[in-house]
Amino acid sequence: MHQATGLPIAQEVLRRIAALYAIEAEIRGGSAAGRQAVRDHRARPIVDDLKPWLDLQLPRLPQRSGLAEAIRYALTRWPALCRFLDDGRIDLDTNTVERAIRPVTLGRKNALFSGSDGGADRWATITTLITTAKLNNVEPQAWITDVLQRMTDGHPISRVDDLLPWNWQHSSN
Repeated sequence: MHQATGLPIAQEVLRRIAALYAIEAEIRGGSAAGRQAVRDHRARPIVDDLKPWLDLQLPRLPQRSGLAEAIRYALTRWPALCRFLDDGRIDLDTNTVERAIRPVTLGRKNALFSGSDGGADRWATITTLITTAKLNNVEPQAWITDVLQRMTDGHPISRVDDLLPWNWQHSSN
């Protein structure tokens, strides 16, 4: 909004949000209790000052402007936006989650071009295997290659659980 309009109100909101992100950068990786304590001391005053300031700025803007719409959006969701202040386990934003689900979303879009229902089913199976490996900190290509080789070499069906990503140990061959 600031780049599009150059409005000082947008610039000030960005400055305040940048201050919150600077605090988060300092406490990233800390314990939940430690993060919450720092937020209480440093972030809460910024957030507590922001809401009345936004309330004051809103009537000064054209009501159909993009900035006014953004401020109304934030004000109507204020309790949810502030939830991170009361729980050190909650991140300031959802970027981590969005990065985690991006491959799933891209996979779903790619499956639209699989050519047939059977192709889409195979695509879903492969994508699930790869994603499950990644979620278990297993390199997908090494895992799939090793599992296929073991199956070819006669790995017993009674021990198929050994081949699941969360149990898998690379063969020593």
